[in-house]
Amino acid sequence: MLYFDHNATTPLCPEAKQAWLEAVEQFIGNPSSPHRLGARADAALQEARGRLAGFLGCDALDIVWTSGATESNNAVFRHLAAVLGADAEVFVSAIEHPSTMVAATRWLGKRVRHVPVERSGVVSLDWLGAELPKHRAGAVALMAANNETGVLQPWREALALCRRHGAAFVCDATQWIGKLPTKGLGACDFVSGSAHKFGGPRGVGFLKCPSRVNVMPLIVGGRQEEGRRAGTENVAGVLSMMAALAARESALVAGERKARCGWKEEFEQTLLDELPGAEIVGAGAERLWNTVSALMPEADCRQRWVVKLDKAGCAVSTGSACASGEEKPSHVLAAMGFTPEEAGRALRLSSGWETTREDWARLLGSLRKVRDTMLETTKL
Repeated sequence: MLYFDHNATTPLCPEAKQAWLEAVEQFIGNPSSPHRLGARADAALQEARGRLAGFLGCDALDIVWTSGATESNNAVFRHLAAVLGADAEVFVSAIEHPSTMVAATRWLGKRVRHVPVERSGVVSLDWLGAELPKHRAGAVALMAANNETGVLQPWREALALCRRHGAAFVCDATQWIGKLPTKGLGACDFVSGSAHKFGGPRGVGFLKCPSRVNVMPLIVGGRQEEGRRAGTENVAGVLSMMAALAARESALVAGERKARCGWKEEFEQTLLDELPGAEIVGAGAERLWNTVSALMPEADCRQRWVVKLDKAGCAVSTGSACASGEEKPSHVLAAMGFTPEEAGRALRLSSGWETTREDWARLLGSLRKVRDTMLETTKL
């Protein structure tokens, strides 16, 4: 089975698996326990905290271990709801992951304003720069890279605008981390990430938040993580996550990303040449090296490309549901100006570090076969 759904979750990489196996044997104590086994587990957590801070470029005390980006994002907006003034607005980009969009609305309600994006899928810095001075914005939320389209967002420029106008900056870096260098993300006020998006285990992640600020906890009941997140820390999960991140950062330093960018671009060009009517979403913008969001040639919604490809042995994702019944098209594609019909033809193809050039070629072959099958069905 060809796996092209890495943006949803990734297989556990060998380094992460080995680290987890070693950790469950070596660190059996609760990090909060006063005995030596507890102290040993706590020391391992603190060492991992320092390593992650080194990658991000922040203080080790800024790191809070969580169950993943969804929890981290909810924690951020619960905190903002508690500390911002009653009239303070929060700007959230229109293409954020639901764990940001829904959490912001849940905690801040009508105080949330959506930042528009261009047709390319890039957030409008002009809009942000013009609107920030006009409103009492307490925070701006902008992801580093979009999970559906792979379009990279100008988070550094948005951070600079926030600094200029006194707003906190929230960055969901879930899709960025493990695919692009993490250095510099620590400058953001809040950063969220999930291990399973870059070869680590599921159920563990982190939140980078200002250690100098009294962050209001989402989960209460204990004093773990300096009172910012209750619950016994997942020592093995954290160490496994850090092993995966170290492996990905090493691959980036070694320059392995360049070849993979070439494989993706070669795939896209051949796809457009051989499947008339196909369109690459965000083609004019800088995108992740592993992600292709493509509007496929028109086909009956009952003959969904993703279903046909699954039967052909290719696991891919769809950028939206068919616009029928209670299913709604992708809010990301809608924000970019695509119609529900167009969004209903979207496929998201996302590779991993283990994906080869031959895998991209095999995927293209399967797309051709599915297209031919659909054409034959249409003729009947």
